[in-house]
Amino acid sequence: MARRYWFAFYARHFDAVEINASFYRLPSPELFERWRHQAPEGFCCAVKANRYLTQSKKLKDCVEPIARMMSPTRHLRDRLGPVLYQLPPTLKLDLARLEAFLRLLPRDLVHVFEFRDPTWYSDAVLALLDGFGAGFVAHDFPDRASPRWACGNAAYVRFHGATGKYQGRYAASTLRSWADWMIGQASARPVWAFFNNDIDAAAPDDAGRLRAMVG
Repeated sequence: MARRYWFAFYARHFDAVEINASFYRLPSPELFERWRHQAPEGFCCAVKANRYLTQSKKLKDCVEPIARMMSPTRHLRDRLGPVLYQLPPTLKLDLARLEAFLRLLPRDLVHVFEFRDPTWYSDAVLALLDGFGAGFVAHDFPDRASPRWACGNAAYVRFHGATGKYQGRYAASTLRSWADWMIGQASARPVWAFFNNDIDAAAPDDAGRLRAMVG
């Protein structure tokens, strides 16, 4: 299949995608516009926040960087899903820093946070996120897996690999457990789930099996 047909093929099977390229380089407004026009009705794009915010600035002094990121991102319009902030494992719990950052975020968008250091896995963090309508990302990154929590305006799950980083297919029993949890969350908030175990192309198969279980 030619590369130009990949997205259309994907969109026939799934109704959302997580844009990871934005973490490394912020796409242009024109590219976001192109994605919006290519996406079918009801399809949404979650956007991973640029690493300058999370890895370089580590959430500090982010007024201008947030504005710079949001300006082109908003060109997705009704195709824009949650904005994902993946924090580095070197960033330890700092409630004041997180709260200051949350206050800068536009309230008309959905924001979700993936923590990679276990000091963040606390009721205080969950309450702070929930107070701003922000979501907690449940994930299984090796040696840093999070609790199976949700809060705010979105439940968000990232599957990073069943047998190691970005690799390994998930057992049916594992997917069934997550599917039951997601079904329980769906009455309170929208649920998003993405697979990052793309070595050996496991991700699309696992995503399809999970989607069938959720119904």
